[in-house]
Amino acid sequence: MVLDHRGQGLKSDERAYWVAWSAVPKVGPTLLLRIQRTFGTLGAAWTASPTDLCQVEGIGLSTAEAIAQSRRAIVPKTLLQTYEQHNPGFWTPADAAYPRLLLEIPDPPPVLYYRGQVDLLENQGERPAIAIVGTRDPSNYGKQWTRRLVHTLSDAGFTIVSGLAAGIDAIAHQSCLEYNGCTIAVVGTGVNIIYPWANRRLAEQVIVRGLMLSEYPAGTKPAAAHFPQRNRIIAGLCRATLVIEAPLKSGALITARISNDYGRDVYALPGSLDERRAHGCLQLISQGAHIILSEASLLEMLGAIPHFHTPQLFNADFNSNPGANFTPSNDSMPSNDRVPSNDRVEIISTTEQPAIALEPNAQKVWDSVDADGLISFDAIVERCQLPTGETLALLSQLELMGLVTQHPGMLYSRGHFS
Repeated sequence: MVLDHRGQGLKSDERAYWVAWSAVPKVGPTLLLRIQRTFGTLGAAWTASPTDLCQVEGIGLSTAEAIAQSRRAIVPKTLLQTYEQHNPGFWTPADAAYPRLLLEIPDPPPVLYYRGQVDLLENQGERPAIAIVGTRDPSNYGKQWTRRLVHTLSDAGFTIVSGLAAGIDAIAHQSCLEYNGCTIAVVGTGVNIIYPWANRRLAEQVIVRGLMLSEYPAGTKPAAAHFPQRNRIIAGLCRATLVIEAPLKSGALITARISNDYGRDVYALPGSLDERRAHGCLQLISQGAHIILSEASLLEMLGAIPHFHTPQLFNADFNSNPGANFTPSNDSMPSNDRVPSNDRVEIISTTEQPAIALEPNAQKVWDSVDADGLISFDAIVERCQLPTGETLALLSQLELMGLVTQHPGMLYSRGHFS
């Protein structure tokens, strides 16, 4: 059944508050989820005092006061009406049609815009989706195997998810359409902006026969900070991620790491030691990723993935007793932004400066990451006082440089876990 609507069972009031909270500076997806869990509903959180907001992990008094100040300029229902006028196709976690697998991740997008054909079976997790990612400059070997695997997966009923980038992404989408399969493109722009422009015809085909998704409103142009955010949605939509070819500093490896952090399976195509585009996949395999030896073996491994029991609506999973975690108080209760590390995990870290010079904002972000424990993303943003998107992009750069490591739940440390 293919439909193009927002879904039924809409909680319009809560929908308005998801939209409103998404417009509040310094409140990213992870922090917003904590707010929702603490107060039971975002409507209840909207009227909370700064003192009460401080009960949310990751919110100190200065952030709480900034949130309260920002809320004064926002009327939730009015903002929702504006969004619906300019972005007729979007979901929030309050909508029944919101993709259920995204409700399993710790940082679901508060607003998810769409363009194209909505398949409710996909959204409900009943039609399995597989992410295929890789380098923008694939070898003939990588191109050939992308087509072969997409053909096999499409025939088996899997939806192919990728990022509409040049290279492996584009080949995966195009091959899926050629084999009359289902495909979803997750982009780092508004769904009415095509990037890269060279893929404009492919994007048009995806919209007509598949689906385009973004957490950015219509008219949003590409920016470096958007693409690490986009990668988590690709991973979150899928039961598994396949990496075809990737050099050691490829963004595809970040998508694979996020997928693993979300508890999803990661598969990698082996390649030659003499081929730099294979080094990322070989590294993944050495770290425990499933090795792709043939189409048949891949299908056999995918068949062993258990069905995800996802909630029908956002509140159903997290709040059997809405607001049970929230106790209003008259006293300020600023939270401790630092998250203690697990005693069973050894952290190899250093307080020394990086061996290479960092540009000023990257240095700010690196200085904000604790040398001897884990720290939340929201705490890093508060410390470095940079925009959320820029902070995330800089963390991704530092991760590729080996200077920081991301852990489940958007937690960060210096060095690497052993």
